[in-house]
Amino acid sequence: MHTKTFLSSCISLVLLFSLSSFNVVVARNGDKSGNPFTPKGYLIRYWSKHVSNDLPKPWFLLNKASPLNAAQYATYTKLVADQNALTTHLQSFCSSANLMCAPDLLPNLEKHKGDVHFVSYGDKNFTNYGTKESGVGFNSFKNYSDQGNFPVNSFRRYSRDSPHDNQFDNYAPDGNVPDQSFNSYSTNTPGGSGQFNNYDPNSNVANMGFNSYADNGAGSVQKFTNYAPSDSNIPNMHFTSYSDHGTGGEEEFKSYSDDANGGVQSFKNYGKDGNGPNGKFIEYGNKANDPQNNFNNYGIEGTGLSETFTNYRDQSTLGDDKFTVYVKDANGGEANFTNYGQSTDEFDNGTDEFTTYGEGGNDPHINFKTYGVNNNFKGYVKDTATFSNYRNKTSQVSASLTGGKKVNNRWVEPGKFFREKMLKSGTIMPMPDIKDKMPKRSFLPRVIAAKLPFSTSKIDELKKIFHAANDSQVAKMIGDALSECERAPSAGETKWCANSAEDMIDFAISVLGRNVVVRTTENTKGSKGNIMIGAVKGINGGKVTQSVSCHQTLFPYLLYYCHSVPKVRVYEADILDPNSKAKINHGVAICHVDTSLWGPKHGAFIALGSGPGKIEVCHWIFENDMTWAAAD
Repeated sequence: MHTKTFLSSCISLVLLFSLSSFNVVVARNGDKSGNPFTPKGYLIRYWSKHVSNDLPKPWFLLNKASPLNAAQYATYTKLVADQNALTTHLQSFCSSANLMCAPDLLPNLEKHKGDVHFVSYGDKNFTNYGTKESGVGFNSFKNYSDQGNFPVNSFRRYSRDSPHDNQFDNYAPDGNVPDQSFNSYSTNTPGGSGQFNNYDPNSNVANMGFNSYADNGAGSVQKFTNYAPSDSNIPNMHFTSYSDHGTGGEEEFKSYSDDANGGVQSFKNYGKDGNGPNGKFIEYGNKANDPQNNFNNYGIEGTGLSETFTNYRDQSTLGDDKFTVYVKDANGGEANFTNYGQSTDEFDNGTDEFTTYGEGGNDPHINFKTYGVNNNFKGYVKDTATFSNYRNKTSQVSASLTGGKKVNNRWVEPGKFFREKMLKSGTIMPMPDIKDKMPKRSFLPRVIAAKLPFSTSKIDELKKIFHAANDSQVAKMIGDALSECERAPSAGETKWCANSAEDMIDFAISVLGRNVVVRTTENTKGSKGNIMIGAVKGINGGKVTQSVSCHQTLFPYLLYYCHSVPKVRVYEADILDPNSKAKINHGVAICHVDTSLWGPKHGAFIALGSGPGKIEVCHWIFENDMTWAAAD
């Protein structure tokens, strides 16, 4: 035998012996994940050690383990001990560990002359861009930050002292947690215009800030058309010191935040000390779900202010508007509210609050025509206000709450809630959109997650690690998640925020014991259409039992809000195509038997009628959510 062949055979034998000493587990898709030095290998062994049954492993959960390899795992475990060291390696850490982190924007040093058009562009810092450009010009941003995950763009001191026109078309479409800031944008500018068309459509949890926008401008025109439209989820828009000390000019908001789900829009110091500004809100916030609009110090001490609200928040569900210190101490001016806050929804129309509205003004004219929601007027200058065709629907709301009548509410998706009797073979029913809309992330290894700060008292440390400025979307996301995790549990609820897969396993076992099974709906087929129910199986014999449900929370790494749910029945059901009768999915549904502690305005009662404690309510387990129960 040749020496080279002999050595090769020896090496092969050594490798074979070495590998046989480890229990290599081959996961789905051929992923060798039993390496004892990887987070996934550790998680698989953790499951085997702590769960007392030999049922098939839940790969949908185990595959959410950190993708770090052994070398990366060792490196970042050392770095996390020194948080200053970790934050200097944040971008590589986020990329390797599959986290959701905002990019670090570097100053823009590009030089452009003349008109510039940005197409399919993203994650840039436009600081001092277009400042003091002479003459009239035109810059455009088209398909900017298209389909980005956490797209971040900063327009600071953009187009300052410049009369250029700027147009943003189809900006940040389909973005996931976009963070866009316009600070000192177009200030001290004579003329010029800004147009935002189809800005931020179909986005998820957007944060848009306009600070000191168009301040001290003269005759500039700003138009927001289809801004944050088309089923945006929780858009948050803030206008602070917008058009402050401006002369003339026009701001038009048309189809702004229509069809949006939730979100907060705030206008603070908008048009303050302005001379003749003209603001138009046309079809603003229409058909939205629970919109929150706040106008603070809006148009105060201005001269000749003109504001028009037409079809504002029309046909929206719930929602609140607050006008605080609105057009106070203004000289003249006019505000018209036409067809404001009307709604075809008989359940709840939200409330409007006017505090110190028009107070101290010199002959302001405020007109309300076809205006009707639940209103509160405090410190209101009544002598100059006219109300025409004013309708208050409080009585209609009360009637719907007590009448047990089903309400056709567009924000309670068909099939989102259903009765237990629907879970029978042969039933045809609508299925909601169960697709996971959260950014794709992985758990951190427990040893790393445990060393990171995780409390509101240490939020500054956490923001430093993840490069989160105080007013950024990352900071808001972190603060919201920590506050929810620290919230006191509801009556009868036991809750825990699991920031590692091992934490989730421990919590489920602490409630249900070691003989547990975790389930989720197999895929998203059937979503947003009609389905047929096939074979149905009741978990734990279909008896009332206890479960632990876990839902994703928006956070840089994978974080689940888990809570025990007493008095439920859990079901598995084959989901069939109603035409071909072919199986397309395998769903998991949970039915809450006791709804007595639910609020009377819960979406389930809107969709199904009735009220707390009167009916059971069922829903599907959505993609990447899961429910735990004792094994049969």
